[in-house]
Amino acid sequence: MSQDERIRRWTLALGVEESESERSALSASDLRMAQALSALYGDGEDGGKKGSGGLGASAPRVARWLGDIREFFPTPVVQVIQKDAFERKGLRQMLLEPEFLATVEADVSLVADLVALRSVMPEKTKETARIVIAKVVAELMERLERRTGDAIRGALDRSRRTNRPRFADIDWPRTIRANLRHYQAEHGTIVPERMVGFLRQQRRIADLDEVVLCVDQSGSMATSVVYASIFAAVMASLPVVATKLVCFDTAIVDLTEELADPVEVLFGVQLGGGTDINRAVAYCEERIERPAKSHLVLITDLYEGGDAAALLDRLARLVLSGVNVIVLLALTDSGRPSYDPALSAKVAALDIPVFACTPDEFPDLMGTALRREDIHSWAADRDIRLIRPDG
Repeated sequence: MSQDERIRRWTLALGVEESESERSALSASDLRMAQALSALYGDGEDGGKKGSGGLGASAPRVARWLGDIREFFPTPVVQVIQKDAFERKGLRQMLLEPEFLATVEADVSLVADLVALRSVMPEKTKETARIVIAKVVAELMERLERRTGDAIRGALDRSRRTNRPRFADIDWPRTIRANLRHYQAEHGTIVPERMVGFLRQQRRIADLDEVVLCVDQSGSMATSVVYASIFAAVMASLPVVATKLVCFDTAIVDLTEELADPVEVLFGVQLGGGTDINRAVAYCEERIERPAKSHLVLITDLYEGGDAAALLDRLARLVLSGVNVIVLLALTDSGRPSYDPALSAKVAALDIPVFACTPDEFPDLMGTALRREDIHSWAADRDIRLIRPDG
C-alpha cells in the first residue's frame, strides 16, 4: 500500500478536519464519503464536525444521506450504518414516512422495526412497509427454503431405494459412486447412466409428524420472531409435516391459518408487551393430540412473567408424554442470546435441550428433531453451547 493511500485511509477513519492538507489528500468522492460518515459518527450535537451538516430531522436530508451511504459501501455495511443511525440519531420515527421508507436498505432488523411500528403507521405507510417486508421475506425464502425442505423431508423412506427417483429424491453421493466408471475426463464430469434415489413413502395426514413453533413476541425477541415466521411458512408448504405457529406475549395469537402468506403472518405479529410463557405452552399442550408424533419448539429468552413453577411442571409433563421439546433462546444471525440463566438451567434439568440457534443451523436442527436423534449430540458436534442444568 502506498504512503498516499495509507494517509487517505487514516484520514477517512479519523474524520476530516478543516485543514487544507487533510482535504487535499482526498478526492471529491472521498470528501462526500467522509461527510456521510461524519454526519453519523462525528462529534457535535448535530452529528459532525464543522461543515458536515449532520442528519437533522428532515426525511429528504436523511434519504439523501442513505443514498450516499449506499453509493460508498456494500449492502451489509449499509445495514450496520443504518442501524446505528436509527439508534444514535433517533430516526425510527421517520420509518412512518413512506418516502423515506422506500429509500431504506431492508434487512431482518428493519422488518422487526416495521412490525413493531405497524400499529402507529398511517395507511399509506403500511402499503410501503408491506412492499419492503415482502422483499425481505422473498430473499429469506430463497435463501432458506431449499435447505429446509431437504432437511425435513421426513416422507422419504431412506431404507428403500429406486433407480427412477424424482429429482428432489436423488441420493447424489450414491449416484456418483455408482457411475464413477462413466467419468468424462475431457469434460471434467460424470455422465450418470443409473440414478439412485429414495422411494417416497405415501403417508396419510394422520401419520404426519406435527411441529409447533411457539414463539415469544416480546420486544427483545423481534428478530427471532421474523425468522421463526419464515421457517413456519416454509415448513407449512411441505406436505410431509404438519406445522403450527403460535406467537405470544401475555396474549396468544395462533397464526397457523395465515402460513400460506408469510407477509400476512408478520403483519399479524404484535411485538412488545409482557411475557406469559406458561400460558402459551398450555395453549399448545391442549392442541397436541399425538404426543409421540409431536415436536414443540419453544423460542423464548425464558424471562417468564407468568408462573415459572407451573411452566416447569408443564414442560416436564410434555416430555414425559413423548413430546419432543426443544427450547431456543434465540433464532438470530449472531446466535448470541440474552436469557434468564436461572430458569434456563431448570428447564435444562428436565433433559430439554436449551440453546441459541442461527437461521442457517435451523434446517439441520429440524431434520435431527424429526428423526428423533439426540439434539444434545447434534449441538455438541457443531460447537453450539448448551445450557447446563447446573447453570
